[in-house]
Amino acid sequence: MGRVALITGGVTGIGAATCRALQQAGYQVAATFVSDAAAARSLREEYEIRTFQWNVADFQACHDGVAEVVRALGPVEVLVNNAGITRDASLHKMTLDQWRSVVDVNLGGCFNMCHAVIPAMRERHYGRIVNVSSVNGLAGQFGQTNYAATKAGIIGFTKALALESAALGITVNAVAPGYTDTAMVAAVRPDVRERIVAGVPLHRLARPEEVAAAIAFLVSDAAAYITGETLSVNGGQYMH
Repeated sequence: MGRVALITGGVTGIGAATCRALQQAGYQVAATFVSDAAAARSLREEYEIRTFQWNVADFQACHDGVAEVVRALGPVEVLVNNAGITRDASLHKMTLDQWRSVVDVNLGGCFNMCHAVIPAMRERHYGRIVNVSSVNGLAGQFGQTNYAATKAGIIGFTKALALESAALGITVNAVAPGYTDTAMVAAVRPDVRERIVAGVPLHRLARPEEVAAAIAFLVSDAAAYITGETLSVNGGQYMH
């Protein structure tokens, strides 16, 4: 059987595309979700991908959930931290709940999940972790101080964990997608979406499958000598 890959927020958008890409590459795939039971059921029925329900913002739920995945499929050797939310508002209008909820899911979830899988990876001297950041974590975005802070924090988190883990055969990288054709972007007002596309040198949104391909590369044996890096998949929107 193939290596076990666990993708958080894995039943829609970039997460679901990553599940499909890794399954096609021979991995045993597990996906987490919080509330979209219909999407989870679709992923199970159409692709026979196992789904598990918990909130990545909950530290104990992450540890219990990973233990459940291990019992069902075996040790988690690949982790993709994709789960994320937005609660957009300019800072002077942002509520404490809007700040904390985004930090707890996007950045806290990254910590919670890595904390749950890293001990066993260290014991086995093997692991692949990819954390999903964002172009807005690199460039910033009006009305997203909470989101941009978490996505920038993920990059620093990735570099530090990569340094801690490299000697034990574990690579830790980040992918920073640009605006991608997902439900999250579809919810943006049409006029705003048009301005976004106009600002991308390739003049289109990313396809979820294109981001998934970058993630699949970073967890593959071909990327075994890459760690602590951030791979931008943004159509040239922000070059750093």
